[in-house]
Amino acid sequence: MKRKLSFLFGVLTLAACSLAPDYEVPATPAPAAYKESGDWVLAQPADASEHGAWWKAFLDPQLDAFEDQVTQANQSLKAALAQYDQARALAAQARSAYFPTITGNAGASRNKISRNLANNAPVTQSNDFTFGADLTYEIDIWGRVRNTVAANEDQAQASAADLAGVALSLHAELADDYFALRGDDAAQEVLDKTVEADRKAFDLTKRRFDGGVSPESDLDQAQTQLENAKTQATDMRLQRAQLEHAIAVLTGHAPADFNLASAPLAAQLPMTNPGLPSTLLQRRPDIASAERKVAAANAEIGVARAAWFPAFSLTGSAGFESAHVVSLFDAPSHFWSLGPSAMMTLLDGGAISALNDQARAAYDQSAASYRETVLEAYQDVEDNLVAMHRLAQESKTQETALTAAKRQLAQANSRYIGGATTYLDVVVAQNTQLQAQLGQINILTRQLVSDVQLIRAIGGGWSIADIANAGEGGH
Repeated sequence: MKRKLSFLFGVLTLAACSLAPDYEVPATPAPAAYKESGDWVLAQPADASEHGAWWKAFLDPQLDAFEDQVTQANQSLKAALAQYDQARALAAQARSAYFPTITGNAGASRNKISRNLANNAPVTQSNDFTFGADLTYEIDIWGRVRNTVAANEDQAQASAADLAGVALSLHAELADDYFALRGDDAAQEVLDKTVEADRKAFDLTKRRFDGGVSPESDLDQAQTQLENAKTQATDMRLQRAQLEHAIAVLTGHAPADFNLASAPLAAQLPMTNPGLPSTLLQRRPDIASAERKVAAANAEIGVARAAWFPAFSLTGSAGFESAHVVSLFDAPSHFWSLGPSAMMTLLDGGAISALNDQARAAYDQSAASYRETVLEAYQDVEDNLVAMHRLAQESKTQETALTAAKRQLAQANSRYIGGATTYLDVVVAQNTQLQAQLGQINILTRQLVSDVQLIRAIGGGWSIADIANAGEGGH
């Protein structure tokens, strides 16, 4: 009994072996703070990690409704979900190797022995009826099965992070398009008012020309100004239509069946807090995906190393066999067999060595991709921090410029009506005010888009804890 227990203990000890290297997350640079945050302090910053539906921080009900439609109807998101389901199924398939495989079989045959084989003995014919089951089970001494399972579960977790990344990107893309469209609505209102003002100015100039007060050049300038404003207004409608089509597709609608009424650019700037660089590794789904792929590659090294050693299996069969159907299930018809086997490659022309080289190279590739993903994530945050910082400054100076442009236009109109100047001064002042107004709208739109992109850059409220059990099941 002691010998049997010792043997069993030895087998279990060997079965606990794993030839995969001890896994460590690849080292990456971790700055103490973001460079572009500098001494700039956000006023009442919001933390996107406090909630998954980060777009609600903009306080725009229409945007909230569209974001919900992305979650429910976007086809790219559905495709990513199906890809994740495939990864989970592969992980479940790999885990099935933890258990023995049992197959059932049944058969019936009638046989005749060759006279020559029977040495001219009387030729007999017989029936053979069988009913039984076969068992095969790999004894995972070197950890090949466990590392295969680990690799597939890591890949499933990476796929879960990829799914989160696709969702985050699609929601951010919708918000970008939505705010750009609302910016176009605001610009369209300015341009339509400009066209109307230019039309009135053209009518006034034509009356002055007909009355011999203004030269023909003033009339040409007024008409040019009017037609240019019409062109800009038409082009703005083109941009808005294309953004509307993009929003339709993102929300799962055919563009022909989707209409979005004009509305003011009234969203609130949430002023997102980016946190510390050290927290970024836990909040970006693309970083989590890249790290899980490194872990999977590390486990694959263990699978490749196991190929150097013999594979042990336990096989068996049991059932009934008889020459007569009526006695098939009688006790004397019962048979069984059970025993271990081992198989080892003795000569393969370097195939196993190449397999191990490939596994190590795949690990190096995934580790490098992980480090690059981390660096690009830091860049995303820095880019959008500096954008928000500088755009806030631009907003103040643009407001001052717009105030001055309005005064300039009022003075130019007054001088022109009084006959103190030509219409050219009015045209210059109108163009200056128009560009200042459009510039102000453009800055606000860019501020909203930059805030969206900053939220996306820090993970949009996602956390690495969300994929803790992703390899084992559950959405």
